[in-house]
Amino acid sequence: MLKPKKKISKKDIKQDTLLTSYAKATTFYYENKKYVNYVVTGLIIVIVAIFVYSNNKRANNEKAATELGKVFGIYDAAANDNRQFKVAIEGQPDRGIMGLKAIVDNYGSTASGEVARFYLANAYLNLGQCDEALKQFDNFSGGNSLLKSAALAGMGRCYEIKGDYTKAASNFERAANVHSDASTSPDYINSAARCYGLAGDKEKAISLFKRLKKEYPTSTFAREADRYITQFSA
Repeated sequence: MLKPKKKISKKDIKQDTLLTSYAKATTFYYENKKYVNYVVTGLIIVIVAIFVYSNNKRANNEKAATELGKVFGIYDAAANDNRQFKVAIEGQPDRGIMGLKAIVDNYGSTASGEVARFYLANAYLNLGQCDEALKQFDNFSGGNSLLKSAALAGMGRCYEIKGDYTKAASNFERAANVHSDASTSPDYINSAARCYGLAGDKEKAISLFKRLKKEYPTSTFAREADRYITQFSA
């Protein structure tokens, strides 16, 4: 008498599939053991490198912030003594104070290093070293929109001093668009309009003066806008 065939359950099928997959994976591993180990080792190296890089960057950012804090008092004093900008740039090694240039050279890729770059550029601008200031302003890549806007305006000041009014106007306009702020944007829009006027682009100048009146009607610059609109419309 024939015995009835055992019914195969879903559990048996699942277990069989699992065993088959495990067997295939095991076979693949032993057949390609050398290459698999290379891949795993490579992944471990990448993970460790990312971890070390992140820790180093964090540590460097903290060092940059500390050094910036030391030199900022000198930079701040330059408001009353322009010669202090040079000291802020070079630092005072004998007092253990790293200059803005050294902070940027050593920690420029960090957030605090980028803030130091902004102040370095501004120090150069105040000393009349426009080419050096332009280089630092142009390389500024901080995430703070207010500082990015100020860096673009700094480039505008440099180009205005150099007599390139079209580039000056373009950078002032970009500065106003990057960060809208009642304390800075009216100045940037007014500067852009003035420089477009000096560059001979009167239509662009008038357009920006009208924008100034519309967006910041209570600003000091807006109150002077009509006079310039009349002048450039003549």
